[in-house]
Amino acid sequence: MVNFGKKLMADQVEEWKGYYINYKLMKKMLKQYVQQTQHGGKDREQVLKEFSRILDDQIERIVLFLLQQQGHLASRIEELGEKRSALEEYDISQVYQLHDAYREVGLDLIKLLRFVDVNATGIRKILKKFDKRFGYKFTDYYVTTRANHPYSQLQQVFKQVGIVAVVGALSRNLEYLQHHEGSFVSIYDRPAVTLKDPIIDQVNHAVQKLTHATNFMQFLGQHSLIVQEDAQSGSEDLVDDQSYHFMSLMLNLVNTFLYMVNTYIIVPTADDYAVSLGAAATVCGIIIGSMAVAQVFSSVYFSAWSNKSYFKPLVFSSIVLSLGNLLYALAFDLNSLSVLLIGRLLCGLGSARAVNRRYISDCVPLKMRLQASAGFVSASALGMACGPALAGFLQTKFKIYSITFNQSTLPGWVMCIAWLIYLLWLWFTFKEPEHFTKTLVNEHPSESGRQGNSNLEEGLAQPLLLGVEQRQDENSDDRSNHGSLLMYSYLYDLVVCQAQLLIYFMLKYAMEILLSESSVVTTYYFSWSTSSVAIFLAILGLTVLPVNAIVGSYITNLFEDRQILLASEVMVLIGIIMSFRFTPHYSIPQYVISALITFVFSEVLEGVNLSLLSRVMSSRLSRGTYNGGLLSTEAGTLARVVADATITAAGYLGTDLLLNVTLLPPLVICIVSIAATLYTYNNLY
Repeated sequence: MVNFGKKLMADQVEEWKGYYINYKLMKKMLKQYVQQTQHGGKDREQVLKEFSRILDDQIERIVLFLLQQQGHLASRIEELGEKRSALEEYDISQVYQLHDAYREVGLDLIKLLRFVDVNATGIRKILKKFDKRFGYKFTDYYVTTRANHPYSQLQQVFKQVGIVAVVGALSRNLEYLQHHEGSFVSIYDRPAVTLKDPIIDQVNHAVQKLTHATNFMQFLGQHSLIVQEDAQSGSEDLVDDQSYHFMSLMLNLVNTFLYMVNTYIIVPTADDYAVSLGAAATVCGIIIGSMAVAQVFSSVYFSAWSNKSYFKPLVFSSIVLSLGNLLYALAFDLNSLSVLLIGRLLCGLGSARAVNRRYISDCVPLKMRLQASAGFVSASALGMACGPALAGFLQTKFKIYSITFNQSTLPGWVMCIAWLIYLLWLWFTFKEPEHFTKTLVNEHPSESGRQGNSNLEEGLAQPLLLGVEQRQDENSDDRSNHGSLLMYSYLYDLVVCQAQLLIYFMLKYAMEILLSESSVVTTYYFSWSTSSVAIFLAILGLTVLPVNAIVGSYITNLFEDRQILLASEVMVLIGIIMSFRFTPHYSIPQYVISALITFVFSEVLEGVNLSLLSRVMSSRLSRGTYNGGLLSTEAGTLARVVADATITAAGYLGTDLLLNVTLLPPLVICIVSIAATLYTYNNLY
């Protein structure tokens, strides 16, 4: 791992060296303070105040230099604007000269943005280093007192209003020069139009990296928790355009779509199916949840299998899902609840979502990975909406020989046929990635190949407790206390990561309770038909993309992720509370409004939660078998299992108590997750 102090020095602009954070000095001061406190020279309160003052001085120097450079850039743009206005007629040479001059400003602006980025990273690291050395949260104190103050200089480093204004002026003038011959349309009149200039593209990328600004595509892609490398970081893209196969990507996305359809197509009719087999309606929780139980295990072996192949796991998935749906459909005529549950377990064992995620991460070129990640999430959302909607159309009953086709069995038959068609499509059009086919041909892989596999599985060989902040530069400081200090850091990083996984568990738990018991609850209280339940669930599913479009395009650019996270948790809590039956009369408006609030804000919460989780999770968990995607999948799947088991267990108390009893656990978990967010709030940046 690269020493951050050396990397900071290497990234510095030579003529600006005196204005960067003095990371070496700050480390030296920390070491002195540790020694002084250990020998009783100073108490911790005194150290906290003194170190705060030193850091304030460092940040003030950075900010004043930043403002000075912003002023220089603004002055240059103003001068160029006057020259542009003086152009009385078309002169191609003058236009080119102005264009080149504006590009020079853009290059200097990029340099300034990188200056801010390096200093912001240095501030984050020195805050965490202080926490690690002293065993308490200096970060909490410092961020709370500085970031929210009306004269905050810390905000100048992390939220660049002035620089964004310079970016706007630069973009507008370059747009003007590109369209100088005809009528002009301002960038403000066409906000969705991206200026086709590489300098502006680099500037916008630097601004987004610095401020965590995002858009719909990025926000949607966050739901997949697929690693998105920095396009400007210079990291090697292991996938070239020649080896990339578009149809194989489409097959992965279709697999994702069909699996989500398969999951939710039975929700409107599972209670009726259970009753027809002689069980209670609330056994629908076990029927729905049995698929998730098997998925807990299938996610692990599919993730490991994808180290060697993508084609074989997808073929296996299709066969198992076809067989599982066949058994689900035949259970009615066999009058066997056991056959039905075995069928659903097989469907869960065929879950290849770990393969779908892994394929995008490893086999899609970097420049297309964001779109592919967004496609993965979109396919999941559409499948979630189409499943119940399709069930609403399957309201018929007929027999062919001794086989019954009705609203309960038709979902199984339809999905069985769908997976067989998908299997044929897969067999003839899927292309195994080159790095797998080469390994199969060569019986003795090269050393580089062995090294690649070793790196891929690094997460298996190293303990997951290791946090993001382990750096070699720490090995040279205070070796006697190194073990205990690292352990504190690792444990605290683990707490932050676990808090985000708890939030993910909570939102999936709440959503699963809402969806899985919807048929039983609405039938009991409102006498809804299967078609009505299907329409309601389909409408819920269709809100996913519009809500994410609003949040990704607007909300995330106005507020920090941690602010959206906390607000969404509170709204989910409100939705859960509103869902309780407080009076004997439970109305349709109360149920529908509370369900919409719970579902919509759970979706919002999922995006920002996974975004933050990707930042606090160890970088080694981006790839390999036990990757971040697998951990989030396991947390969400476990939540579904527990939620569906809760529904079935609560059914023994009677249908009249089902709603309130099943809402109690998500209520408690939601409150705990809010407390965990507040506890780790100042480390979520």
